Amino acid sequence: MAHTAPRTLLRPRPRRTGRRHPLVATVMALPLAALLLLVFDGWDTVATQASSVGVMLGR
Repeated sequence: MAHTAPRTLLRPRPRRTGRRHPLVATVMALPLAALLLLVFDGWDTVATQASSVGVMLGR
């Protein structure tokens, strides 16, 4: 039988409970919206993304 190194146990990171602040979610979505604007060169895509973020935030 081959001699193997012992495996270490990886502890999962503790999960945060609760909701993310709407401003944090908006800041996270803005770079994606800017990227979509540059890649697809259209305001429709940006408007769709912004609408999706609004629905995610519950507005």
